[in-house]
Amino acid sequence: MINWGILGTSFISGVMADAIAGVPGHQVYGVAGRSSANLAAFCQQYPTKHVFNDYAQIIADPEVDVIYIALPNHVHHEYILQAARAGKAILCEKSLSVDMEKTQIALAAIKEHKVFFLEGLMYLHHPLITELVAQLKSGVVGEVRSITARYGADIVKFVNPDSRGAIYNLGCYPASLIHLVMQLSYGEMANRYQIAANGRRGADTNIVETSALLTWPGLAVAHLHCVEDYGMFWDFSIQGSAGTLRIESNPWLPEVQGNVITVMPYEQPAQRIEISAEGDAFYYQVQAVGNALMQKQLEAKRPAVGLQDSLEIMQLLTEWESQALNFSDNFCH
Repeated sequence: MINWGILGTSFISGVMADAIAGVPGHQVYGVAGRSSANLAAFCQQYPTKHVFNDYAQIIADPEVDVIYIALPNHVHHEYILQAARAGKAILCEKSLSVDMEKTQIALAAIKEHKVFFLEGLMYLHHPLITELVAQLKSGVVGEVRSITARYGADIVKFVNPDSRGAIYNLGCYPASLIHLVMQLSYGEMANRYQIAANGRRGADTNIVETSALLTWPGLAVAHLHCVEDYGMFWDFSIQGSAGTLRIESNPWLPEVQGNVITVMPYEQPAQRIEISAEGDAFYYQVQAVGNALMQKQLEAKRPAVGLQDSLEIMQLLTEWESQALNFSDNFCH
């Protein structure tokens, strides 16, 4: 049995508690939080064997195999460091951090202590993304030339201002999927992009909405957009030299049913591909952690993100934020 220790009692903690309970061989061993009222409410809905009022205590518990960090982005690195030093496997919610310095410190600790680590971009584990990868490898779209990726959700009232806004809360999803597609298509060239972005600040001064244009000179372009004060909407499509591909369903919240990809070679009828699954993306994420631990791997395999992938995605996010903030400062005041 793989014992999970959950840090935090947020909504996403409950989602993961359900996912852990739904995968054979896994169980929630305990949950830690700083609010007794929130802990009591959480445990009433998601019964657990052990309750901790101190994050350090659950990290130190020898019965815990995996630490799931469900805390705000800006403190992720603190608990990655603690869990790595304790020799625990780690699943950390996206985004890994909110700047490159903290990201590099966290990743260095993971490597030093040789522990399993996975960033919680859960959608990458789902059969929907497996099918996307298979379609790209089949050559149905030819060479990737253009990508459009958008994600919006009205979550601004629920996010911690220190989490640094829409880019780290939502933009990480389209950015990470673009990263995967370009990596599959162009290898190391995927990191040789130019970026320009605009941005709108919210009441907390963070970027609440932003669009970015990524350019790989001579290869491809990508259009990114995210917003956290209106919506729920999504968009992901690829235009290639031979055809187009579009994910019709929500790419970043795939479910058991209703997952659809449409592919259309130019001037030919569209093909609708429906992808069913055993569970949602969180279910497959738990499975991926378990499989890696059983095989004594320190990273999950692509299309999930490894350490280098997380580093490259965080680099993209921080560059995107810098461009968006500069635009806001120069043109909106």
